[in-house]
Amino acid sequence: MTSADVHVEEAGTAGPLILCLHGIGSSSAAFAAQLAGLSGVARVVAWDAPGYGRSADPAQPLDLDAYADAAAAVIRERDRSAHVIGVSWGGVIAMRLALRHPDLVDSLVVADSSFGSGSDPDRAAAMRSRAARLAEDGPRAFAEQRAPRLLSPDAPADLVQTAVDTMAAAIRLPGYGWSTESMAATDLGPELPGIDVPVLVLCGEHDTVTGVDAAQAIAGALRRGVFVILAGAGHLANQEQPDAFNDWVRAHLRITALIPETA
Repeated sequence: MTSADVHVEEAGTAGPLILCLHGIGSSSAAFAAQLAGLSGVARVVAWDAPGYGRSADPAQPLDLDAYADAAAAVIRERDRSAHVIGVSWGGVIAMRLALRHPDLVDSLVVADSSFGSGSDPDRAAAMRSRAARLAEDGPRAFAEQRAPRLLSPDAPADLVQTAVDTMAAAIRLPGYGWSTESMAATDLGPELPGIDVPVLVLCGEHDTVTGVDAAQAIAGALRRGVFVILAGAGHLANQEQPDAFNDWVRAHLRITALIPETA
């Protein structure tokens, strides 16, 4: 599919390009706080992944390489390269993008992510089972059951409802099934030393989905990785603690994109 088939939200008119890639149960709506909070220092683009939200359904199944290639097309349409923020599944896509298209990636922010579910047979099987559950339950019931787990125990009720609503509006078959298969088939662990750009690895302290150990493992496998725990956040750290998340991204950009110290 082409970049014209991919819906994006954009904010900001100057500065480096940032591409935001959402998690497996989400959409561009997950990055509302980054579109608002980072647009003063960068041009921020958040996608609905192929087969999600307002993006078209692909004509054929996509694997992780195909998602990375779709993200590459979004970058090429706008600039020569980008700083890429990936949350959860989006982080796995972002790392594959850096490996597959190194000329397009200036740096990475990988949040609440993993090597991919293929690094553990039980996780892979659980990931593959999700599509059948979505088909059985439908998007709303599926989201009501899953989304609250993505936030910390102290998350406010309105944020929990926003996470449920975002997931319910974003996911559908066949796209969700293809994305879960892309995760189940992937173990990036052996490949991560090949990423040669600065990577900020963030993880919410209360993330029970991928977790602090997985984030530490990512940072440890990278040549230029920095690891930060975000206090008071669960798996959706960029939504639950947006100010702290954005502050860390700005600090990362001061080093990697040379944005002003006052930004």
